[in-house]
Amino acid sequence: MAVDGRKLFGTDGVRGIANIEPMTAETALKLGRAIAYVFKKEPRRHRIVIGKDTRLSGYMLESAMMAGICSMGVDTLMVGPLPTPGIAFITSSMRADAGVVISASHNPYQDNGIKFFSRTGFKLPDSIEAEIEEFISDDNDPTHRPTASAVGKAYRIDDAIGRYVVFAKNTFPKELTLEGLKIAVDCANGATYKVAPEVFSELGADVISIGVKPNGENINKDCGSLHPEGLIAEVKRTGANIGIALDGDGDRCILVDEKGNLIDGDHIMTVIALDMIKKGTLKNNTLVSTIMSNSGLEAPIEKAGGRVVRTGVGDRYVVDEMIKGGHNFGGEQSGHIISMDHTTTGDGVISSLQTLAVMVREGRALSELASVMKTYPQILLNVKVKEKKDLDTIKPVAKALKDVQERLKGRGRAFVRYSGTEPLARITVEGESETEIKAMAEDIAVAIRKELA
Repeated sequence: MAVDGRKLFGTDGVRGIANIEPMTAETALKLGRAIAYVFKKEPRRHRIVIGKDTRLSGYMLESAMMAGICSMGVDTLMVGPLPTPGIAFITSSMRADAGVVISASHNPYQDNGIKFFSRTGFKLPDSIEAEIEEFISDDNDPTHRPTASAVGKAYRIDDAIGRYVVFAKNTFPKELTLEGLKIAVDCANGATYKVAPEVFSELGADVISIGVKPNGENINKDCGSLHPEGLIAEVKRTGANIGIALDGDGDRCILVDEKGNLIDGDHIMTVIALDMIKKGTLKNNTLVSTIMSNSGLEAPIEKAGGRVVRTGVGDRYVVDEMIKGGHNFGGEQSGHIISMDHTTTGDGVISSLQTLAVMVREGRALSELASVMKTYPQILLNVKVKEKKDLDTIKPVAKALKDVQERLKGRGRAFVRYSGTEPLARITVEGESETEIKAMAEDIAVAIRKELA
């Protein structure tokens, strides 16, 4: 869904069904021309990195994006299939002017998306996205078209995978090794299918790889972080010490412990943050998470002398808060985890390596490390709405929510937010009793249906 009145950009770039607007070759070409125009500020040769995941439509959109950028007199650096964080890294390390990621992350293969990074490796601010849209809306721009030798060139970066593998390995403590560990990794038939097994193997682990045979149509299909059943079965079958489930573009992960239990982003953040507090490396002793993180996250962090700061839903809001507050670690329950000491965006491989480092250093199993966080029962209810009015201005809804919050005071929480992509109001209630919070969530849902459905 577009944000701030913009037609193209949503909360994480442009996304939709491939070959239907806005995910067409024509729009990709326009976006390529626009990003080149916006970043072509000085009289020198400019360069923009283009990478993608393994979707069939990536060929079409990659070629169109390249044509658009070159038509503006800017060179392109083509890296092919590479995780989103890898593209951010290549953009920054090669001092390119911007980076382009062609991916719809965890969505099915028929979808695709386009998102941009600045030369520093961070996602573009709203103001730059607005400038890109403004350029696209101007159809009469013949003065922006260079000719002859001023037209851009395309170069392929053949060693992009190797560069990222070395970068990821260097985030793992040099005094440690993964020797003796058996790791099952599910690459979702996506962008990490080559790099992730290499990283873990080169650090000494015995690696069992699944989801590493992309065919353009099987990305995220019954595999990866959204469908970890196959990985759980593989961990149990092989006796692996840990299972790592990545998503299609590699910017998130969830884990499976040696017993076959799922370990979500909240538990991963808890394990890593507690280790950082112990070592004195968690800046401001602060972990940044979103309102979707379970309340159980706070107790172990606070007990260790830290605190949790919450943001709106979306990794860009986590990053914004980290930059604003000078914090260096944060993430989401979904497994988008950002370590500013190493990366500028979520990185499933690096998050896994940080967790593995704690396991190796302390000589403890993942199940034991993750058990320090107790998850509160949580109810999520979606209610279809005709329009997304400010909930605070709808008295019956505001009253129903406030009544639940008062009843839960000190032993849980409740909030409502609108979906960023669908006509839904999302109700979240947490508390000690699942029966009680189910009834509370339904009370809020009844009020919303009456006023907005």
